[in-house]
Formats: sequence, structure tokens, C-alpha cells
Amino acid sequence: MMELIHITNEPALAQRCDALGGFRLFVDLERRGKVQRQAGRDTHISTHQPDDVGRVRAVLKHSPLMVRLNPWYEGSVHEIERALGQGADLLMLPMFSRAQELQFFCQQVAGRAGVVALLETTGAFETVDEWACTPGLQEIYLGLNDLHLAAGLHFMFEPLALGWLDCVAQQARAAGLRFGFGGIARMHEGLLSGRQVLGEHVRLGSGSVILSRTFHRDQDWNSFVQAVDALRVAENELQVRNAAQTQADSQQTTAIIRQIAAQLAARQPRPAP
Repeated sequence: MMELIHITNEPALAQRCDALGGFRLFVDLERRGKVQRQAGRDTHISTHQPDDVGRVRAVLKHSPLMVRLNPWYEGSVHEIERALGQGADLLMLPMFSRAQELQFFCQQVAGRAGVVALLETTGAFETVDEWACTPGLQEIYLGLNDLHLAAGLHFMFEPLALGWLDCVAQQARAAGLRFGFGGIARMHEGLLSGRQVLGEHVRLGSGSVILSRTFHRDQDWNSFVQAVDALRVAENELQVRNAAQTQADSQQTTAIIRQIAAQLAARQPRPAP
């Protein structure tokens, strides 16, 4: 069963997710450079605060708590110590480009929590073989939104169609690491439906996925539970596909991604001569 990652700083919601089982809660403290990177995009910039880590940790009985910090900078040591002091189980490093940044991060954490490398730059992708075996690293997670922007692509799932995720999944398996990627919408929603995305998670052996804002858009807990239940049903169905069915589904998903990317590219204004 895949671990469902839910981003929240609300203890009451975190507690409910914890009771459902199969969740990882996620407090997001990343700020540096994010507004500039995602300007003009329909993305959400977190307003979580450092004290939210302890507030959420206090209500969890079963689920791990992951905290995304800022990209490595002069204040990273302080951020790491503060998050660890409030009980973070996993620390995520975003937007690194060089193996050395991740190595510094892991050395500072020093085994006191698991480290999740958020692969979302072309530099990190091109050097994954250099850093996948970094001591202390527990998981590679691909952030498709920033990665596709960094690569000059038009649709966030294009790296999937290009085979990039197959390469990283293979590196993760070879290093004995967990692997996950992107965000997922409700099963029959999204430009690329949640079910199609989930099919690729199952094919690649992904162990975790971030739930998109669509899961809790109406603040209705019953609706949230129903959407999670539908994901679990689909997950079970997709896991029993044979090799031919899995390959056919993947080829269909790749074709849809390419079609969407071409449509989005056609809508973009052409540069002035």
C-alpha cells in the first residue's frame, strides 16, 4: 500500500489522517525563491510556520511527519536543528543541484531523521548516480512541477513520458531507497486523470504520493475519505494487472501526456521576432 502524503499544518486534520492509516503528514516550510520560480503559475505557496511542526507532531500516533525545509543556504543548520527539536521524522531538501548540497544536509542531520531528496532541478537529475548512495538518504521524491519548468517543458508530467522517472526509479531501487513522485488528483479528475497517474506509480514501484488540493478542496471530511477510498480501490485494481496490461496502460498514458503537452505548447505566445 502506497503512503499517502498530505500537506497540512492543521493538527485536527492531521489527527484524522493519522487515524485512517497509511498516511505521511507534511509540514511545508520552504519559502526561499519559490515565489519567483512559480510566478504566474496556478500553484500554492505554503504559509506554514516552524511552530506548526511541533503542533502536528503532538497529535500523531502512527504516521511519520515530514518537514520540507528551504534549499541549502547559510541558515540551513538552524532550520534542521529547529525541525528536529520539534520531532520531525523526515526532513526534505528541495531545489538542490549538486551532490555536495545533499551531502552537507545529510551530514548535518546525522541520522537523527530520515532525509528525503526532492529532485526538481536538471542538475539533480543529471547527477543522480553521484548522490543516490549518500549516507542518511532514505527516499528520492521527484517534484514534477519545478522539474518540468527547469527543463523548459510544457506539462508537468512530461518527464514521465520522456522516461526520466524510469531512470530515477531504477537508481532508487539499486540504492535501496524509497521512491515517489508528483502529486495526484482524485481518480477521475485532472488533465491527466488521477487513475492514470496512479497506474504509473504502481508500474514504477513508487511507495509514496502527495495528495493534491482536490482531495480536500471543499473542507468536507466525508468527501475526503471517499476520495481516499476510491484511490485505494484503484490501487488494488492496478496492482493485479499483468505485464501486457501494465505496458498498454503506460503507452496510453504517455500518448495522452504528449497530446496535452502539444496543446499547452500551442497556446503559449510566440516570442516577438
